[in-house]
Amino acid sequence: MADKYDIQQTNQTNKRKEEGGRRKEEGSTLPTKSSVNKTKDKLMTQAIELMAEKGYKGVSTKEIAAAAGLSEMTLFRNFGSKMKLLESAIDRYHYSVEMSKIFEENIQWDLKADLVMIGRMYHEMMDRNRKLFLIVLRDEELKDIRENAQKHPLTLLELLKNYFQEMQHKGKMIPTDAEAQAIHFMWMNYGAFMSRLLGGPSMSRFSISAFIESSTDLFVRGLKP
Repeated sequence: MADKYDIQQTNQTNKRKEEGGRRKEEGSTLPTKSSVNKTKDKLMTQAIELMAEKGYKGVSTKEIAAAAGLSEMTLFRNFGSKMKLLESAIDRYHYSVEMSKIFEENIQWDLKADLVMIGRMYHEMMDRNRKLFLIVLRDEELKDIRENAQKHPLTLLELLKNYFQEMQHKGKMIPTDAEAQAIHFMWMNYGAFMSRLLGGPSMSRFSISAFIESSTDLFVRGLKP
């Protein structure tokens, strides 16, 4: 009886080990957060490339998935629709997160140096995402996405306003409407970006780097005590 009992116990132990091994093996095949993010990045990158070339309406979810080397079902599982994919791409690649980090880590509290740095980073980020801007601007169907994307410049507006208020508090800037000055600075740089984006005729021999330096210099002169 003892031998029979020992055999039963051994069989049960082995069975539990086998089941545990299967569960572990099955678990290892589940997608990790890193692999999911890579999949999403592939889909967003290919969507931007194709939509920039053919327009939002001219590209199907099947084409996007194929260009990314994935199935259309994977696209729907990750985003649900082509519209949601584009919305996610705008949130993923827009400048608000990076710009917030710059204000947290790189501000020197020197008006000209800070604004030149912010201007350079702004144009670098906008240039990097120029295809996204073209996609969203071209198609009237994307009106809701354009409105939703306003949260990104609003974030920059708030960052600049708070910066100007603190500079006034430190006595490094004349008393003025901080929000109005933030809007002026943003419009100045947004206008330069849009002029280059839409391929308008060049109005001067200045490079974008020279524009940032000279325009910021004039802007700062009116704000220094």
